[in-house]
Amino acid sequence: MLAHDEKIQKVKMAMLAMQRRPWEQGIAAQALLELGDYDTMILLAKDSAYLQIADGRLAMPDATHAVTDPAVNGTAVLKAAELTGDAELARATQRMADYLLHTAPRTPDGILHHNTPAPELWIDSAYMAPPFLAAAGHPAEAVQQLKGLKRYLWHPEKQLFSHIWHAGNKTFTREDFWGVGNGWATAGMVRVIAALPPSMTNERQWLIESLRQVLDGCLAYRRADGLFHNVVDQPQTFVETNLAQMLAYSIYRGLQFGILNASYQSHADVMRAAAHHAYGFVNPVCGAPNFDRPGVATEGQAFFLLMEAAYFAQ
Repeated sequence: MLAHDEKIQKVKMAMLAMQRRPWEQGIAAQALLELGDYDTMILLAKDSAYLQIADGRLAMPDATHAVTDPAVNGTAVLKAAELTGDAELARATQRMADYLLHTAPRTPDGILHHNTPAPELWIDSAYMAPPFLAAAGHPAEAVQQLKGLKRYLWHPEKQLFSHIWHAGNKTFTREDFWGVGNGWATAGMVRVIAALPPSMTNERQWLIESLRQVLDGCLAYRRADGLFHNVVDQPQTFVETNLAQMLAYSIYRGLQFGILNASYQSHADVMRAAAHHAYGFVNPVCGAPNFDRPGVATEGQAFFLLMEAAYFAQ
């Protein structure tokens, strides 16, 4: 059904027509992977490997400061290596993992910086690096990264993640509870949970509890129309679509994996329905290139596709 759904095809084609930076290439490839469109996913994965730079970072068409963003390409490149038997793709994923494990800048307690210019931790990184680390055979490191991000960015009273912590200044660069940032967190946790080996029962339980906390924290601010404000507790900020898609995706996968109870289903269905006004470009989401106003973005396209793949997989 998904391969022939007209709306899915329009959203996918719009996504593929958009210019993509490292994380945007990776989230597009991940959406195609979860949709089961392996032929197109392999093309994007191969391009990510072609644009790998010497230190191991994937999908880097020019000199940028990204640290964790390139890693979001890794899972698709891993799958492409498996499907094609291409040893060079497999080596590309090993180089990406080696960069994260041995070269990338970190805090003194081992949590990856998001970019190179400043020692900052971004909640975005919860999706960019841990799922790949888990898939590449480093699940303990994946959990360590998520625990560290929660240690620095979690607000216990609000049950939400702030956006950016400056580890040098020991203060927030951006304390706001950015909706999409919390969506990156839930989606990253779900993917790591799915990749953990059975022996990591304590880590799995910690992730499940953390997932439920942030889902509940976000859902407390869901509007009647199923959408959220860009900063979820600031109603003066614009209304956007992508957090709804990201939470719906996370809930559908959580239900599929048996880690969420059925009470979350109705929330996901309302949010999915709110996102279904899309017909081609998913709009409004936090718009590229600066994500400070309503517009369109590759990640908004990708999470519509991911949400649909998760919905039909239940």
